[in-house]
Amino acid sequence: MKIVVIGGSGLIGSKLVPKLREQGHEAIAASPSSGVNSFTGEGLAEALQGASAVVDVSNSPSWDDAAVLKFFEASTRNLLTYEAAAGVGHHVALSVVGTQRLSESGYFRAKIAQEKLIKESSIPYSIVQATQFLEFLKGLADISMVGDKVHLAPVLFQPMAADDVATAVGRIAVGPPVNGTIEIGGPEQFRLDELVQRHLARLGDPREVIADPNALYSGAKVNDRTLVPGNNARLGETRYETWLNQTTGQLSHTKSQPAA
Repeated sequence: MKIVVIGGSGLIGSKLVPKLREQGHEAIAASPSSGVNSFTGEGLAEALQGASAVVDVSNSPSWDDAAVLKFFEASTRNLLTYEAAAGVGHHVALSVVGTQRLSESGYFRAKIAQEKLIKESSIPYSIVQATQFLEFLKGLADISMVGDKVHLAPVLFQPMAADDVATAVGRIAVGPPVNGTIEIGGPEQFRLDELVQRHLARLGDPREVIADPNALYSGAKVNDRTLVPGNNARLGETRYETWLNQTTGQLSHTKSQPAA
């Protein structure tokens, strides 16, 4: 199969493309750096020619409420339009577990809009909602500072390794469209505040994490069910300690972002 990965040079895309190629597929890493820009439409017609599936793992370069909404709406509309013209039979989009429960957040309102466009399109689709990535634990601390302390809600949290995300998305991309949503998550549940405190300690980061029930997550209130998947979620295999051992030395350089 020819599979075009939008956002192919990002955290998930750079792991997904080689996984697909190892399975014998023609995987195209499409990104602005390769001349394919889903936001402007540049290069899409050429890239999508002959493609069986398109996997969108791109993310907005800006988190400003208006900018992120504009990015996901314009990018998704362009992809669906060019896919229809090219006869693409499967649109796969990476989204976030709990998106519909996080509508107070501008970022997640943009993801809701993205999902709505996909569901209303004529293109067969699979929406993959993933829990937060382990790679962004430090980033969660960075964006949750109040004074010199990290404020996080003590809610359930089930993060997964980016490599497991790429594996799951790849399996879905080569299968038939589900015309619905599939949830994926990590193999372990934690308390958000406790895991971030543990992670900072492992990094030698002296910041204190405060369990604050009123702390917002990307601008939205959360409870014990907001950030965790349902019972039918497909779970990755990589546990926190295993992931940490695999990535020691790289963590302090990880850039934060809400997800996907």
